[in-house]
Amino acid sequence: MSEFLQQLINSEFLQQIINWLSVKGVYILQQLINGLSIGSVYALMAVGYSLVYSIMNFSNFAHGGVIMIGAYLGFFAMTVFEMPFAVAFCIAAFGAGLLAVIIERVAYSPLRKRNAPFLYFIISAMGVSIFLENIIIASPIGPTFRTYPRVFGATPFNVAGVNIGRLDVLMFVISAVSLALLIFIIEKTRTGMGIRASAYNLRASALMGVNTDRIILIVFGLGGLLAGIAGILFGMKYTVYPQIGNITLKSFIAAVFGGLGSLPGAVVGSVLLGIIETFTSGYLSSQYRDLIAFVLLIFILVVRPSGLMGKINEDKA
Repeated sequence: MSEFLQQLINSEFLQQIINWLSVKGVYILQQLINGLSIGSVYALMAVGYSLVYSIMNFSNFAHGGVIMIGAYLGFFAMTVFEMPFAVAFCIAAFGAGLLAVIIERVAYSPLRKRNAPFLYFIISAMGVSIFLENIIIASPIGPTFRTYPRVFGATPFNVAGVNIGRLDVLMFVISAVSLALLIFIIEKTRTGMGIRASAYNLRASALMGVNTDRIILIVFGLGGLLAGIAGILFGMKYTVYPQIGNITLKSFIAAVFGGLGSLPGAVVGSVLLGIIETFTSGYLSSQYRDLIAFVLLIFILVVRPSGLMGKINEDKA
């Protein structure tokens, strides 16, 4: 028996099977790493989206426009003004955060003061999104696709046969640090306590002395800041163009998947969506990525409308 096992181990057929499994294992691990990279950027988008939803109870479709402006701010800072990446990164993040605050003051605050129905907020958000996209197209910037200059070396890290791009590592690290800081703010600060109270019940929080107007402003600022970070990272990974904000549909799917209004759910849903998309591209075709994503959205809405970690609230739109 031992001689038979030795022959089996040394056989060419078994070696071919082992080699095939090794190649497949490396390929699967490669797709998993790619999925974590893009999923982490989806998480930045989805968390900002969920933050606003948890307070305002409406879907902020203008979030995509903020992502787009953040991507352009980072691009022009690095190309026209030849700023280093760190400076361009801060300009994109804080510029997008400021834009989100301006949008809240101009488009949403008057509606809040008049106690307008949530449908009005959604229509206003769509109008802002269309306005931002078309003002870029009509400006000298135009609809041209633009590519970020290469900041980091093209040679990937090789770990056990798996190639990990330097930009992918950067995307994952920056996203993880940003989300960790956001969690710290929400869980460990007085402002975070006000955000959590307002998310639970905005009107009751106001009666208890919480400055809800300030809280809403901070939430939009944080959501915009995360959108700016996502914009510059996504623009560096792919290209920058006026319709780049449409990627916010993926953040909406991720937020629904994880549970609208749930920040941990938004992160989990984003990572899972990123992994599902990369495996779809790797094993089927990149043409099916969006198809699978929207099929997943429909499936979640039918089977579990509250998402993986969310709670059903019929007042939310």
